[in-house]
Amino acid sequence: MADRLIVIGGDAAGMSAAAAARRGDPELEIVAFERGSRTSYSACGIPYFVGGLFDDADRLISRTPDEFRQAGIDVRTRTEVTAIDLEGRTVAVRDLDRGSEGDEHFDQLVYATGAVAVPPPVPGAEHCEPVRTVDEAQRFRARLEASGACHAVVIGSGYIGLEMAEALVLRGLDVVLVDQAEQVMGGLDAEMAARVQHAAEGVGIRVLLSTALEEVRHHAGGGARSVLTSEGELHADHVVLATGVRPATELAAAAGLRLGESGAVSVDDRQRCPGINGVFAAGDCAESWHRVLRRSVNIQLGTHANKQGRIAGVNVTGGDLAFPGVIGTAVSKICRYEVARTGVCEREAHEAGIDVVCATIEDRTRAGYYPGSGPIWVKLVAEAGSGRLLGGQIVGVEGAAKRIDVLAVAVWTGVAVGDLELFDLSYAPPFSGVYDPLLTVARQTAKAVREAG
Repeated sequence: MADRLIVIGGDAAGMSAAAAARRGDPELEIVAFERGSRTSYSACGIPYFVGGLFDDADRLISRTPDEFRQAGIDVRTRTEVTAIDLEGRTVAVRDLDRGSEGDEHFDQLVYATGAVAVPPPVPGAEHCEPVRTVDEAQRFRARLEASGACHAVVIGSGYIGLEMAEALVLRGLDVVLVDQAEQVMGGLDAEMAARVQHAAEGVGIRVLLSTALEEVRHHAGGGARSVLTSEGELHADHVVLATGVRPATELAAAAGLRLGESGAVSVDDRQRCPGINGVFAAGDCAESWHRVLRRSVNIQLGTHANKQGRIAGVNVTGGDLAFPGVIGTAVSKICRYEVARTGVCEREAHEAGIDVVCATIEDRTRAGYYPGSGPIWVKLVAEAGSGRLLGGQIVGVEGAAKRIDVLAVAVWTGVAVGDLELFDLSYAPPFSGVYDPLLTVARQTAKAVREAG
């Protein structure tokens, strides 16, 4: 076993690795370096904090640095790793408060640097602070509350962009959502995404698609003034950039760690970096094996990061756990609708050269006579010929989205839609009609597979 483990990154993957390693070897010296001031926080909860659904930002923290220290993990916040020497087994670190620098030895290393925001390459965008960390969220909310301003522009219409746009509407702002894509939520097929867009517009968000960002303009003393787009200039007291993130791999690449085609760190199913003994990578900076596409991908979700981190920590201390891969299961609440997906959508299947058959149904989330029943749309993507379920998408009112977990299990295990239509799913009027929408859409998809074959 290792004498000293260094973990680079103090969020989901890094601290899951540190905690698992501590459980695996109570005598192991563990040092975790985190550039920020907090560890193990829920970035997914930031839009809800910004929107005022709760006021205490500390509720986003799963475990504080002091809690980890009490467990025997030497957490050093506000400390940045600036270089990794794989041959010498050292990392160069800088104390961001004192400015001091030094080298730290490691026997084993977990690289868990996460992902970084990618600002669009237009003038002024570099002056817009991301809202990805708790500190950034607190500063942004303070500006919202202090300014009394009423106009905001959100750039990017993925999960985070839509959630932030809704949060700003809850704050009473006039919000414009801008994206150069032809639809919101690129992980959905167009007809499903259109329903999400309708929900956003229903709460007053103005959605501008196929619209290029050209410049973010600021006042002379700082602060946003307007956003220039291909459709004209938009007044903006606040600008939120939600144009995506990329794996934070600069340190890894400089050290000689192998990067995959996705741009993330290449790992095997034990989270080991190939060809380098005792070095692991996990979380948003690492690749994962996609069980449907049959290739390595970089999907940045906290669910994966926590699992990969735990697996890395177990294996650091002599265990033998394997990460079995991903299928891209995700869920969100966008205005009045819950939105979910798993596996591949129709567009992704076509891009991968997979011949598929699809079906979409509209149904009700509960028995039609039961109070609170509302619309749900479900789309399934099945492999032509075999009928194997490859993906699913759900949009609907309360009670819709968590049905995606049934579809995720079916995709994960390779169930055919003909079998799915006969699954023994639960029934009671407060939860569904006698035929759950999943059974109905599975029947329609199975019929389409037979007709296509």
